Amino acid sequence: MSLISLVVTLVVIGVLLWLVNTYIPMDGKIKKILNIVVVICVVLWLLVAFGILNNSGDIRVPQVR
Repeated sequence: MSLISLVVTLVVIGVLLWLVNTYIPMDGKIKKILNIVVVICVVLWLLVAFGILNNSGDIRVPQVR
């Protein structure tokens, strides 16, 4: 993924989130939850895009005995 497409995607996500926060009436708590979910998803997507987090799903949790 090129840097330009990454920046364009981030700008589009930011504009969409701004439009939802500005023009769709909803409770403040719901807006806060929506913003947190979007930020977490974008951060995880960036970690996968830069190769810091592997997207193959091989996260291993140790067994408790």
